[in-house]
Amino acid sequence: MNGSLRFKVADTPAEFEAIHRLNYRTFVEEIPQHPPNEARRLVDRFHAENTYAVCMDGDALVGMIAGRCNRPFSLDQKLADIDAFLPPHRKIVEVRLLAVDRPYRKREVFARLAGVLATCFRSQGCDVAIISGTLRETRLYQHLGFRPFGPLVGQAPAQFQPMVLTLDDYAGHVAHLEAMGGRRETCLMPGPVAVRAAVSEAFARAPISHRSAEFKGMLGRVRGRLQALSGAHDALVMPGSGTLANDAIGAQLATQGRPGVVLSNGEFGDRLIEHARRWRLPLHVLRAGWGQGFDAVQLQALMARARPSWVWMVACETSTGVRNDLGPVRALCREHGADLCVDAVSALGLQAIDLSGVRFASAVSGKALGAYPGLAIVCHDGRLADVGSVPRCLDLAMCRDTGGVPFTQSSNLVAALDAAMDLDWPPRWREVAAADRLLRDELRRRGFSLVAREGMAMPGVITVALGPQIPAARLARRMERSGYRIAHQSEYLIRRNWVQLCLMGEWDPHAVEILPDVFATNARACAERVPTRRSDSAPRIETVPG
Repeated sequence: MNGSLRFKVADTPAEFEAIHRLNYRTFVEEIPQHPPNEARRLVDRFHAENTYAVCMDGDALVGMIAGRCNRPFSLDQKLADIDAFLPPHRKIVEVRLLAVDRPYRKREVFARLAGVLATCFRSQGCDVAIISGTLRETRLYQHLGFRPFGPLVGQAPAQFQPMVLTLDDYAGHVAHLEAMGGRRETCLMPGPVAVRAAVSEAFARAPISHRSAEFKGMLGRVRGRLQALSGAHDALVMPGSGTLANDAIGAQLATQGRPGVVLSNGEFGDRLIEHARRWRLPLHVLRAGWGQGFDAVQLQALMARARPSWVWMVACETSTGVRNDLGPVRALCREHGADLCVDAVSALGLQAIDLSGVRFASAVSGKALGAYPGLAIVCHDGRLADVGSVPRCLDLAMCRDTGGVPFTQSSNLVAALDAAMDLDWPPRWREVAAADRLLRDELRRRGFSLVAREGMAMPGVITVALGPQIPAARLARRMERSGYRIAHQSEYLIRRNWVQLCLMGEWDPHAVEILPDVFATNARACAERVPTRRSDSAPRIETVPG
């Protein structure tokens, strides 16, 4: 068996002919359920009504499973009044003809065949599945969530056990099979994110000169969209990352040489402290515990005592999923005559954000804006240090004065961002908020601890604090095998045994709907006994002079 297996719904004459021949090999030659024939092919009597999920190795069909909703079922003819054995339901699918060639009989193949079929029949409203399970595979069926009912049917040696799978049992056991059934992997990373087809198509176009009128028009459109989305006076787009965008802000503040305050309640607040110190900015630091909010009384006292020229904070603390409210801090800045600077790297595009009146705000192309990484964005209120006062790659005034093109830009990255921002944002935000609410409620109901407290969480960024018995890396690997990519490799996540689920890019609503069950199933499977240790992430609130 090689890595080229494909799983799909059968839809060609060649595939149907291969189904008849696999049906013969399995249910005539291996399981003597039907008499042999010279043609060595067996056409199922319900063939015209069956839907077949198949496994293909190149052009060869090596596995299949069939489903059908029309009564009478095959099992109706073997067991009287099967409805009396079944729980209340809306619609039944009978699953039959599970057949896989011997070299391919591995759990992954069975799982992915079931996943294709499950996707098809759930979309038709089915909430109960029944099978006649061969006795030699009873353990496999029970592992998938099927429960036996009624007496054995058939005659030895071809006897079968009637079994049923309800929607609730499905959710607890095999919802994740749908993610393995040929559907595109669901990316729940904070970056890079899954992009829409229009974005990848724009990126794939032939590059154009950054000096051309076409490029300048495209960049101007992107800048206008960024202004409209953020409420900022202007937005500059440069090659680079969020780190570069924050360094550009630090360079601007350094030209003033005035003291400021940095607020930190997570990894990215701590990085702002580092930016400020690398630019040798005089500063005070107000800390809160990871996952906690800032103490308004402490912040007011620090502002009165330090009389800062600027305050720098993170809008969405990606490490914990906390949304830091800009409103109260903006009001304090106005009261004390300080400029507000914001790291909006994860916030811009994820939910509505008002950056009007903010001196500087950083963002990027490759997170919630839904494009590829590689573009740094700085929104500003028009007050920029003179050209030449900072390094060229960080010179925002030079960028502004040259129409946003002081040096080479990637037309492909800008085209992708242009396509990504061609979006009706309010419905997108509502969609993210609804999915986030579902995930938080269902994960908590299953006993998982979320780092961001209720009322402080940014919709679309969920950080899960795992117990020591569930290694984050092992869980992430299992989730990847189930069709989900989740964040776990950042140093701050590794240190705390945390994982993250983010809704920044494109995602399948049904994949999100079944995610809590997939997550819980994989967490149970990878749990192990390790010595309990004290977490280093206990919340604390303190004021530290810089």
